[in-house]
Amino acid sequence: MPGIVFTHTGSPVEPKPVDASLATEPESERRKPRSFMDLKAYLKSLLPHLESGMKPSDPKSESVNEADAAHWPKSLERLLDCHTGRAAFHVFLKSEYSDENLDFWLACEDYKKDSSSETMQGAAERIYKEFIQADARRQVNLDYHTRQSVAQKVREATASCFDEAQRTVYVLMERDSYPRFLKSNAYLALANRHQGIKG
Repeated sequence: MPGIVFTHTGSPVEPKPVDASLATEPESERRKPRSFMDLKAYLKSLLPHLESGMKPSDPKSESVNEADAAHWPKSLERLLDCHTGRAAFHVFLKSEYSDENLDFWLACEDYKKDSSSETMQGAAERIYKEFIQADARRQVNLDYHTRQSVAQKVREATASCFDEAQRTVYVLMERDSYPRFLKSNAYLALANRHQGIKG
């Protein structure tokens, strides 16, 4: 019957009405947080799901709690070492339309773990095309010298061919986005909540 969705039990369920405003908005735009309040809501929703073990099969998944958040201001390295810290920072960067920086940094980390020269060459070219080349879809902010240097190294890919560019992007996040993240309403709410629990 049109307009009805059947579940596995055979019971008919009326579909929920679709918000007309969302129907005309591209999916990529609907997924983008538009403010610090979006980040706050994301962190709030993340807490119970991860604490209840939503992904028990993933050994790297961590519980999000105020104690985790309390370590995030120690350094960007500490933030990125924390699974949930990376997730929160990524959402924040999306709200600033600069998530390509973290995605590039993470892609470089994964790339360096690849020991096969055959797959490494292909991976290097994909990273270069997505983040480095002049018309890259998600181009990161690099100076001309670094961009040219990476272009030459990618021709014969090695584990270190993105090191210079990765360091540049890391420093950019460390000096720019990371301090703003620590001043965001979402992070401060978690930090204050942790202080309240400790007190």
